[in-house]
Amino acid sequence: MTDTKRTLRHIVVHCHPELESFNASMAATYCAEVTQHGHEAISRDLYAMGFDPVLKASERPGMAFRQMTDVHDELEIIRAADVFVLIYPIWFGGPPAMLKGYLERVLGSGAMPLQFKQEAAAGVLAHKRLVSFTSSATDEHWLATQGQLESLISGFDRYIEHGFAMQPSQHFHFGSITSGMEPEEIQRYLHEVKARAQLLCLNLDREVAVAA
Repeated sequence: MTDTKRTLRHIVVHCHPELESFNASMAATYCAEVTQHGHEAISRDLYAMGFDPVLKASERPGMAFRQMTDVHDELEIIRAADVFVLIYPIWFGGPPAMLKGYLERVLGSGAMPLQFKQEAAAGVLAHKRLVSFTSSATDEHWLATQGQLESLISGFDRYIEHGFAMQPSQHFHFGSITSGMEPEEIQRYLHEVKARAQLLCLNLDREVAVAA
């Protein structure tokens, strides 16, 4: 049950090296709509943060496990979230290496393999919503023929969703994102991001009202 005495919080993790990328625009659009709706949006730009994606030997679960300060601080930020949003480009059939490192170091901190199998590696993500917005330079039809998008959703989104005992995840993809895109097309895609954020906020508010 969501706590009705606090503002609903969305953690938006985006991963792209270019400050003015389409992915950065998606993150800004999503955060602006969430804020407009009265929710709280906390943006985590992994490249701007200089996040270190390299897992250290001492961070692996076991007797010698030690949680690094940057990981601890990140988990504290995520802990109070209601929605966990990932925004990233699909590179070579998967998420950027930095985002994968974020999963390994932060979300997987202290989690044992058996816990994932039992869908019990709850941690700070238990019962939260996972929403992903991705982009690719190729069109969705080509991705479909290669099985890339389906395998990404199955092997990344649902792996996180099930392993961390989250609510059913959502994934929205935008294809043919290139430097030569027309501004009108970009705005059309961003309008869809805005609409998705708005709908999510409305559904969250409705659930809070019912639970009150």
